[in-house]
Order: sequence, then C-alpha cells, then structure tokens
Amino acid sequence: MFSWVKSTAQASISAALGTAEPIYGPSAIQSVALQESENPTYEITRDDLRWHGLDTTSAETQTFYLEAESGHMGLVQIIYSNVANLHVTAQVSTKIFHPDGRITWSSKPLISTDYFDDTKHSFYADNIACILSEDGKSYTIKSAVDPTIFIDLVVTQTTPGFKIGKDGRTNFGTDPENPWGAIRHVFWPRNTLEGFIKVGDEKINFKGKAMHVMALQGMKPHHAAAKWNFVNFQGPTYSAIMMEFITPASYGTTTVNITGLSKDGELVAAGTKGECEHVASQLDDVELPEPTAVKFVWNATTKDGKAVEAVLEEELGEKIDRVDIMAEVPAIIKKIAGNVAGTKPYMYQYHKKTTMKIKIGDEVIEEEGKLFYEATFISEL
Repeated sequence: MFSWVKSTAQASISAALGTAEPIYGPSAIQSVALQESENPTYEITRDDLRWHGLDTTSAETQTFYLEAESGHMGLVQIIYSNVANLHVTAQVSTKIFHPDGRITWSSKPLISTDYFDDTKHSFYADNIACILSEDGKSYTIKSAVDPTIFIDLVVTQTTPGFKIGKDGRTNFGTDPENPWGAIRHVFWPRNTLEGFIKVGDEKINFKGKAMHVMALQGMKPHHAAAKWNFVNFQGPTYSAIMMEFITPASYGTTTVNITGLSKDGELVAAGTKGECEHVASQLDDVELPEPTAVKFVWNATTKDGKAVEAVLEEELGEKIDRVDIMAEVPAIIKKIAGNVAGTKPYMYQYHKKTTMKIKIGDEVIEEEGKLFYEATFISEL
C-alpha cells in the first residue's frame, strides 16, 4: 500500500516540482552573463514583452509590485503555466499589505481558450485584461476575477526597461545550441502607478510607484533553482533591482545575479556582478535559515564608463509574511517532497524603510526609500 502511495506521490512531485537530477556540473548552465556584451545598452523593445506560451513544461509570469502613497503595498501577478503539455492553466494572484498589518490575498484560476492577443503582447481571460499600450510604455490592468477584489490600474514607465544580453535568458543543457530549459527576465524598474483596487467595500487609491518584471521559467522549478533573492528598492530619485538565483548541485550550485540602477528617464547602469549576502539568519519553526540581516551590492558601469557601486545593508526586522509555496499540496505529497526530493519551498517577504548608498564615479549619494525583499528557499543546495 505505502509503495503505491509513495510512487503516486513522487509522480505528482515530478510533474509539479521535479525530482533530483544527475550532476551535470556548471558547464550545463549558460548564464545570461555570458551574453551581456551583446547588448551593451541593456535596452529592450516592445517585442521583448511578448508572452511565449511554450508547449513544454514552463511557467510565465507578469508581476507588478505596487507601492502606494497611501502606505499600502502589494502585487498583482498573472501566471500562465504548462505541465508537460498536458495541463495548461492560468491564474491571477493579488496580495495587498495594508498599513494596519492586514494582508489581503487572492489567487483565482482564469478561464479562456486563448489567453493572448494576436501578437502575444497582451493577456486576456474572462473578467481580466492586461493590455500593453501601442507605444510599449504602459500597461492597463483590469480584473474582476475575484468578486471581492476589483482591480483598475495603469503602470507607466518613467525609466526605460532593461534586460541582459540579446534575450535575457540563462539556458540549461549540455548542448548550448539546444538547451532543454531556460530562465528569462525583462524588467521595468521605475514606473508611475495610477488607479485603485477595491477590496470588498474598501476602495484603495493606489497612486504611487510600481515595478514590473516579466519572467519565464522554462523547466521544472526544483531543477532550475534552489534559492532565490529578489530586491526592489524605490526611492524618490533612484530605483534599484536585484534578481538572483542559485542552482541546485546538478548545475554546479551556480549563482546568476541580475541588477539594474535607474532614475527617472534613465537606466543608470545594469549588469550581472551584483552580490547578495545573508549576513545573519535564524532557524525558524520549519528549520530554514530565515534571513535577519542582509547586504546587497550593485556593481556596474555607466554608458560613459563611470564605475557604479550601490550598497544596501539592513537589519530586516520582522518579516511581513512567510509563504508556504506547497500549502495546497496534499500532506503526504508534501512530506515526501521534503524527505525524498529535499524540497521545502518557502518564501520570506520583508518591507521597510531603508537608505541606499550610491557612488557613481566620484559622486556619492544617499537615498532613503522603501525596500521590498523576498528570500525563497526551494530545495537543498
């Protein structure tokens, strides 16, 4: 009986998360850093904002991180996923952190037979639309998928978007010409935010700032990365983005780090030489090293050759949430995922005021702003 349950559960894990892979080594990952020189201005075009809609195991997301003048903070995320080309789904997730400590959370499946417009720049389903403008500079997001949450937002660039290299992709596979998987990111680092989100009878004015990232994970998440760090700093003059993942041992425990430093009208610098350090941590009740102090470093060069270094060091204080990524997975599968596949996926979220120190050439700047930070643990390194 138990062997039948075990094999069924492992099959479910393999489909959803992926089980252990052979040790391919670091040569089986081609970091996006290898193609950085192919796009020295880090520019993107409207075509970089197309959805892929792959017919293989993958997940694509558009995530809008929201920072309202009212003190509310949150995110809206559209997820399109494919498991082995057998099960294609989409959903919209909304999370709002209220100034009084309340958290509004919703994640609803979307219904459609075709989720994209003809050019795959915009996303549609019943009661939701995420539309890219013709000039490629703004998104309009409207959703009534959850009857208790109505979304009506416009996100508009104040700084050009950026990507690393020709396509923003880190590829996986022993044959670089025929990769079997990929991770890709395209960023809008600094944007204005207009509109509102209505939660029940409460209408929240979300006028403020936003950050947008479009991501593709073209393989099983457990295989692609063991850990993630995501940093979003928004100040009155500067914005700083860092996205880092560390592969499992099967790909040499390789670190891929992407950074961007922006101000209104200008991408100051971007690159792949950032550093993310958990300076201090504590084991929590799920026996994961919850970070309590961090240090983030941005190292890059401006278009005119000036060295850029930005540093953010912070005692994190109390997290605003811990997300159990497998919360809806049946208990037996969750147990086996942890014991057999070494999988224990949790995300820690933090939000606080902080000060970033920036040096551009000989100019030294201190910028006070708000930090949103996510530390995600998926599996053992």
